Formats: sequence, C-alpha cells, structure tokens
Amino acid sequence: MKKFIIEKDFWVLFPNAKIGVVVCRGIGNAIKEEDKYLDMLRNAEVDALKYLDNPEFIQNEVIRVWREAFQKFKTKKGARCSIEALLKRVKNGNHLGTINPLVDIYNSVSLKYALPCGGEDIDAFKGDNRLTKADGNESFITYGSDKSEPPYEGEIIYKDDEGAICRCWNWRESVRTMLTENTKNAFLVIELVDEKRTKDLENAINELANLVRDNLGGTCKTSILDINNTSIDLE
Repeated sequence: MKKFIIEKDFWVLFPNAKIGVVVCRGIGNAIKEEDKYLDMLRNAEVDALKYLDNPEFIQNEVIRVWREAFQKFKTKKGARCSIEALLKRVKNGNHLGTINPLVDIYNSVSLKYALPCGGEDIDAFKGDNRLTKADGNESFITYGSDKSEPPYEGEIIYKDDEGAICRCWNWRESVRTMLTENTKNAFLVIELVDEKRTKDLENAINELANLVRDNLGGTCKTSILDINNTSIDLE
C-alpha cells in the first residue's frame, strides 16, 4: 500500500508546519467546460489581491514567510515558493490560463487562500511519496526539459523510490508524476508554515476537496499532517 510520509529531517527544520492533503480516487480529469475553469481562475485572481496590500511585493506577509522558509535549506538559485510565482503574476496583471481541471482547481484555491498548492498522479508513484531532505542523487526531469537535474543534498523535496517528485519543496515538479487529462487518482497538497493561518488551511483543504468532488466526481479524503501525525495511506 502506497503511503505519504513526512520524514523526521523535515520536521527538524519546520516543526510547526502543517501539510494538508486531499487523496482523490476515481475522478474524471478530461478537459471540458473550459470557460467554467477560466471563470474560477479569474475570480481567484481578484480574491488574491487582498493579500498584496503592501506595495513592496516581498514585504507582504504571505510572501515573506515563504522567503524565510526557503532560507532554511539549500535551494536552486532563484527558486521561489509556488504561491509567490502565482501572486507575482496577479500583481503584474498576467492572467492564468487553463491547464487541466485538477490544476485549474488547485490553482484557484491556491490564489484564493494565498497558500501553495500542488498535485501529482498517485498511479505514477513508485513506492511511497516522502517529504524529506534530498540525498542529492535523485533523478529529476521537469516539464520542458530532456535532462535530469538532481536536487542539491539537503534540499527539501517530495520523492519516491524512482527519484524526486517536486524540487525545492514546491518550486518545480517532475514530468513523470504530473497531473494529466488521464489522471484518475490524485494526490493534492496544501502547505502551511504560518501557524496563525491554520484555519485558512482547514478551509482551503475542504474547499479543494469539494471542488474536485463536485466537478470531477470520484471520492476525496482529506487529512492535515503535523509533527504528531506524519503519514497517511494513499489507497
């Protein structure tokens, strides 16, 4: 049985972090109703503006906490948290386009709550999915590349038995496990480093699960992991 496990070396760096997970089973992720997902993204872009009240972008709290988190482990130069990348696009007036329903849904939730969200195809995992420090020799090929770029030793990554799934915690994902129109079983994640926003995480996870279930069918199981609850089954 496949599991998601957050290992001890992660908790040494981030003892107060919380990781929200939605395990989706039997969904239909074929592209349809593109206008609906565009509307979802546009509404979320408007919602996101309330988090950017400081004209100096990196001084906004939702950006600052992740900049500080990324300073606690070795990262590729220029790597930024996924929510920073999304919010920068919103700030600059660059609209998000649709990718596929699952990605559009989690991007809209990410913007609405200003929390990093991601997702992977469970059926592509080789063994357990682990959030941990990298050894530095994990294979990793991202979208648009044809060569492996392994993470640095000590970098925070998601990984399975075959290699890295996502580098620099939530910066770049592997093409091997990415969500596609053919995805039937998905692992969705929302990450929190700011303890003051635990309620936001709870609301975001519940909304994410409801949106997937209402739009794509199947079943969704939610969990929030912390230092006292470090693993879940993905079956």
